[in-house]
Amino acid sequence: MTIRVLIADDQEMVRRGLRRILETQSDLQVVGEAADGLATIEAARTLRPDVALVDVRMPRMDGLEVVRQLCGPAADPPVKVVVVTTFDLDEYVYPALRGGASGFLLKRSGPALLIEAVRAAMAGDSLISPSVTVRLLQHVTGRRPDAAPPAEPLTAREREITREVAEGRTNADIAAALFISPGTVKTHVAHIQRKLGVRNRVGIAMRAFELGYLTDVPGGPAA
Repeated sequence: MTIRVLIADDQEMVRRGLRRILETQSDLQVVGEAADGLATIEAARTLRPDVALVDVRMPRMDGLEVVRQLCGPAADPPVKVVVVTTFDLDEYVYPALRGGASGFLLKRSGPALLIEAVRAAMAGDSLISPSVTVRLLQHVTGRRPDAAPPAEPLTAREREITREVAEGRTNADIAAALFISPGTVKTHVAHIQRKLGVRNRVGIAMRAFELGYLTDVPGGPAA
């Protein structure tokens, strides 16, 4: 099944970049673009996309109001919305999720997570950037929950990369910080996912929080 996607961002360069990423996938079709909030609502009503990628800060109507109008009980037809923004402020995260957004991604999250977020939204699931996930868990739990350790423990290097992933850094960012190649980081991330029994970078962040690996990460849980 082809997933019809609407891209809403006031910057043409960002819209073009998102379109290029999505159009690499045979099951994703970009059906339209919008440069402001009101145009996004109009395009959604006309084009009837399955998923809308919506920036928070847009002229004429901000992304949070767009979320409420496209996902709220009065929406006809309702549209799945993934917020894609530069800003991970609580004043954006919580209203977006309460308003019905199916995901909240930072623009630096990378192509793989973006594609996965669109597919997750279509499937009725949610996907949130790793660094945002950790902060949400901290707010919700207030402490590190008890969790069974993985059957195969992470190496010191894998723990280091886990912390970088939980902060929302891309493979390229991690490679530069640790003086290794992006390919090596990708291999480590795959090993971490296998050991922790998770499917993606968000899962790594959540599991690492549960296991207490993030106690020395700014914004992570207290020991």
